[in-house]
Amino acid sequence: MNTFDRRNRIIELVNLKGNVQVAELSSAFGVSEVTIRSDLTLLDQKGELTRFHGGAARRQEKESRGQDNQQHEMVMEERYLQASDPKKRIALAAAGMVKPGNTVILDSGSTTMLLAEELVKFGDITVITNNLPAAFVLSENPDITLVVCGGTLRHKTRSLHGNITEYALQGIVANLMFVGADGLDAASGITTFNEGYSISGIMAEAAQRVVVVTDSTKFGRRGYNLVLPMNKIDAIITDTDISEEAQQALKQTSTDLILV
Repeated sequence: MNTFDRRNRIIELVNLKGNVQVAELSSAFGVSEVTIRSDLTLLDQKGELTRFHGGAARRQEKESRGQDNQQHEMVMEERYLQASDPKKRIALAAAGMVKPGNTVILDSGSTTMLLAEELVKFGDITVITNNLPAAFVLSENPDITLVVCGGTLRHKTRSLHGNITEYALQGIVANLMFVGADGLDAASGITTFNEGYSISGIMAEAAQRVVVVTDSTKFGRRGYNLVLPMNKIDAIITDTDISEEAQQALKQTSTDLILV
């Protein structure tokens, strides 16, 4: 069964049963759970179903979600459900920056995953990433040169980190790096409450231009770990719901602000 038929069958099963589990679908179709998660994420973005941690449900059965503690790390599936439309616009704008022949670095995160779903339509580009879901999506296009950094898996973000990952980036020169953000403000730059953030700085050093792709909800949040200072960020793509205060603060920096 090809990818198209499998995804159509998943939609049929969700509509028939009301909800399905990742493990159940993986066994039924004889593919990995990573493959099924990628299928469900894409179908959620298309409005065919509602993705939740561990499975999916009919669209109308989407459960309401409470406010997340900003110091609590969300698993990847939960992050896709937040600000999905703005993130899609951000991903489209970011993809528009990529030219034929470019080498692109993709950091981990939900918005960079959506960017991968746009870049897979390209040809004649090289993508370097530690983002396993993004790598899986990009692997479907043989015209893309895909380089996956090795390392230790961080399960909550399904990304690779550590000395092996950092070593893989030595000697790399890229045109663009795209990085998400847990928190962002004009004074500090990108911050996080999580571990495993050092790889972003190494990726940024390897790129000629560093572009932050993040929705407006991340502005004003400040974690205790500095990922990238503002002087390392060339551009920020975000949605138009960003506050006037945050916009004015960013205008005082040398970073380009792109609203979509």
